[in-house]
Amino acid sequence: MATKPPAGDPVQDAPRIAPPAHAAAGLPAIGHTLRIAQQQMGLARTARTLLKVNQKDGFDCPGCAWPEGDKRHTAEFCENGAKAVAEEATLRRVTPEFFAAHPLADLERRSGYWLGQQGRITEPMLLPEGGDRYEPVSWERAFAIIAEELTALDSPDEALFYTSGRTSNEAAFLFQLFAREFGTNNLPDCSNMCHESSGSALNETIGIGKGSVSLEDLHQAELIIVAGQNPGTNHPRMLSALERAKSAGAKIISVNPLPEAGMERFKNPQTPLGMLRGTALNDLFLQIRIGGDQALFRLLNKLVIETDGATDEEFIREHTHGYEELAAAAAKTDWDETLTATGLTRPEIESALAMILASKRTIVCWAMGLTQHKHSVATIREVVNLLLLRGDIGRPGAGVCPVRGHSNVQGDRTMGIFERPAPAFLDALDREFGITSPRRHGFDVVRSIEALRDGEARVLFAMGGNFVGATPDTDVTEAAIRRASLTVHVSTKLNRSHAVTGRRALILPTLGRTDKDVQAAGRQFVTVEDSMGMVHSSRGNLAPASPHLLSEPAIVARLARAVLGASSATPWEGFEQDYGTIRDRISRVVPGFEDFNARAARPEGFRLPHAPRDERRFPTKTGKANFTAAPVEYPRVPEGRLLLQTLRSHDQYNTTIYGLDDRYRGITGGRRVVMVNPLDAAELGLVDGAYTDIVGEWKDGVERRAPGFRIVHYPTARGCAAAYYPETNVLVPLDSTADTSNTPASKSVVVRFEPA
Repeated sequence: MATKPPAGDPVQDAPRIAPPAHAAAGLPAIGHTLRIAQQQMGLARTARTLLKVNQKDGFDCPGCAWPEGDKRHTAEFCENGAKAVAEEATLRRVTPEFFAAHPLADLERRSGYWLGQQGRITEPMLLPEGGDRYEPVSWERAFAIIAEELTALDSPDEALFYTSGRTSNEAAFLFQLFAREFGTNNLPDCSNMCHESSGSALNETIGIGKGSVSLEDLHQAELIIVAGQNPGTNHPRMLSALERAKSAGAKIISVNPLPEAGMERFKNPQTPLGMLRGTALNDLFLQIRIGGDQALFRLLNKLVIETDGATDEEFIREHTHGYEELAAAAAKTDWDETLTATGLTRPEIESALAMILASKRTIVCWAMGLTQHKHSVATIREVVNLLLLRGDIGRPGAGVCPVRGHSNVQGDRTMGIFERPAPAFLDALDREFGITSPRRHGFDVVRSIEALRDGEARVLFAMGGNFVGATPDTDVTEAAIRRASLTVHVSTKLNRSHAVTGRRALILPTLGRTDKDVQAAGRQFVTVEDSMGMVHSSRGNLAPASPHLLSEPAIVARLARAVLGASSATPWEGFEQDYGTIRDRISRVVPGFEDFNARAARPEGFRLPHAPRDERRFPTKTGKANFTAAPVEYPRVPEGRLLLQTLRSHDQYNTTIYGLDDRYRGITGGRRVVMVNPLDAAELGLVDGAYTDIVGEWKDGVERRAPGFRIVHYPTARGCAAAYYPETNVLVPLDSTADTSNTPASKSVVVRFEPA
């Protein structure tokens, strides 16, 4: 039987600490999954729902974007995916009576965990100007309010249209079409805060901002380098792919400031032997200092170039540009400086080099540990340099693998959710719909916050997500949000963004991935794109949480009709009635989606074209894959300070907090902890179990403080510390961003510690 949500916030002031785990998944993961699912859904609903996750006739997991193979397990989900499904398919409900009992001031005091545990929102809600709590509002009135606000703006560019990675291809395409027909390219999205650096680096170097490998390539690789990523918590199903690669003889190098249980040993819950013994994954663990990755890969590239026969000369000659510049820059690389930047030893780097030279098929995977630094784009370009030197792009078992976080974040970008769209995309959109899209670039996430802060933007419309919880510089962001005239959130559940609002605020409740979607033309399905460019359908199987919910495509279609009115010739009503008509239009606008409806109907879906992978053709400005030779950077930290990275706990997905434990790191019952190397702690006088305020330091001189964190002595890299977000987002300055991509540098925060 499902349980009721917590009535009050749990006390988190005394977290319990145990030694970190050295293996991931196994029986504990199964037990935890079933406990959470039963609490949210009850036993019968758990079975009916989880057996449809990631199945060909089921729905795509609303969690991560890891792909599925053609042959699926009966239980094709991980622990954290099951938690995401359980919270969406929960039997708990947030009704108008809940909002009547909880004024805005009460919601603002609550933790993200408590808000998320309350359940599914059942009706549209309005916070009127001057009101102290949300009240029910009809859909018609809600859209009329949005239309009033948008049409009263002095310029369409005073509106911001944010997209979360959960949004389907169909809804994302309609959302960007509406924004551009309205007259703006202000389409910030969650990718701005995560893999924007990857897209920036890959577009310049190989001509497409996506990974070049498939699941089958991982299975065939001889060497897999996992850099700045924790698959055991953030992409647990990836561990199965790594296990399969290991069984075929692959070697694995992990590059990370913290040891992570999933990379040490994976206890596969799909097999009895896997649960009992598991598989050791790491062959080499490089415990790098935060931000030292570019220096590491530059030195490796120098050593590859200096080794006779180590470069793929034919590939370099036929398919690349800029080799001489890289070789000249690499020749200047200094061992001592690299060891300082990385914290590694010479034998460790030489071991990594030997494994690279022994491999004929190498894949490099990465995530936020590489993308959220000032020099992230240069770092990822350096990763690409290594693969180009070895000819490891465009052949089986080799390539680049940026591991995306949210389930359709890559698909949303493919559908045109981008503040700097390609002219060719806009030209195709205009031809198809007879509109004139704006050509001026819009605002990304950081620029959107600045625009709200500075009065350049007045309306924020968020298609999913938790904008306030996901963004940096919490105090600045929240003050900026409160300057808006209207904030609108399309949501399934409550989060912090519903408690920090503009003068007026709307919550528009929507269908989730698990919900059946029936429109005038009958039962509908949507599509998503996974992290490796596979597009497939998703069909919910549960009755919606309330009869008052609308689907995301329906919300966008009705929004467009209310705002654009008779001036729009776009068939918005038809799009709401039959999503197949949306896919027909996508097929004529977005390359690779030809005959979309027929191909989406295939149970296995279809793979999008990728010129570097498929043809060794590189659509860059030079017509070739580009080597780059940026100056090597790494963070310099003043004496008495540490470099903090923000990260997730195991009971967390993005900003959604499922629980207060981090099982693999040995932390139970609280999230306000900061992990510090014991040697650093001794030098700084930080006693294990004591409480401290973490104070950020930045060139603007503003004090950014995260109070009341328990010190945990933990085996992180020397000079480094780690703590969970969103609690530590307050420490990340809004203007501390990656060069080129403008992604918040959430993995490179200089901090000091003061007694709490």
